Amino acid sequence: MDGGQHLPQEASPQAVMPERRIAGIAVADIAGADAIRRLDAALASDAGPTRLAFLNAHCVNLVRAKPDYRKALAACLVLPDGIGVDIAARLLYGARFRENLNGTDFVPRLLSALDRPLRVALIGGAPGVAERAAGRFGEIAPHHDYVTISDGYFDAAGQAVILTALEHADADIVLVAMGVPAQELFLVNALNPRHGRLFVGVGALFDFYAGNVSRAPALVRRLRMEWVWRLGLEPARLWRRYILGNPAFLLGILRDRFAPRHPIG
Repeated sequence: MDGGQHLPQEASPQAVMPERRIAGIAVADIAGADAIRRLDAALASDAGPTRLAFLNAHCVNLVRAKPDYRKALAACLVLPDGIGVDIAARLLYGARFRENLNGTDFVPRLLSALDRPLRVALIGGAPGVAERAAGRFGEIAPHHDYVTISDGYFDAAGQAVILTALEHADADIVLVAMGVPAQELFLVNALNPRHGRLFVGVGALFDFYAGNVSRAPALVRRLRMEWVWRLGLEPARLWRRYILGNPAFLLGILRDRFAPRHPIG
C-alpha cells in the first residue's frame, strides 16, 4: 500500500455502474463477480480509497432518520443486502436487484477471490472477537495477511491511537465491525488514504466468524428468511428492528412509490 499518496478528490464509485435509488441512496445493481472485479481494480489503482457499505431494510430506516448516515453512504459504494431492498426494488423499479450481496457472504467471497496477497486490518467487535474472526479468515483466504487493530469499543482518545496503529499497519483492506451507522461514519470521517485502499463496513461479520452468533441454516438463507432466524436468536435486541422496523420500512417504500414524479424504470 502506498499510504502517503493524497488525491484532491476521490471518484464516486457509484457513477460508473448501474444503480437503483432506495430511499435516495444509490445502490449498485451488479452481480457479485462484477463487484469483485471492480474492487480488485480499485485496490490496484491510485485513485484514492474506496469505501464499501451494504444497505438492508434496517439501514433504510436509519437513513430516513439520520442525515449524517445518509451523507456517509453517499461517499460509499453501496451493495444490496437482503430481501427487504429486493422488495423495494420490485416496488420502485419493477424488478429485484441482480444479486443479494449481503456482507456476511460477500466479504469472505471477496477475500477468497482476490488473488494477490494483501494485508487486511480488522477493527471492531467485542474484545477478542476480531482476533478469532481473523483466524477464520486465514483459513478461508490464507494468502492474505491479517492484523487485528482494535475492538470496537473506544473513545476519541482511543480512536487517535487506533488510527496511528492503522497507519503503521500498512493495510490494503480495513474491515470495520461497529454496526450501522457507526461503522460507516468511521469509514468516511476517520479513515483516509494513509489507512488503506478499501474500507468495508461489515456489521456482525466478526461475530459470525468468531462463532459468537450462528448463521441460519442454508435452507433458511435460500428462502431469504435469515432475519427470522436472527430474531429468534436475539429477540430482546432485535425485536424493534424487525417487528417494528419491517412495517415501517415497507410503509416508507410505498410512500416513495406513490410520491409524485418517482422515477420508475
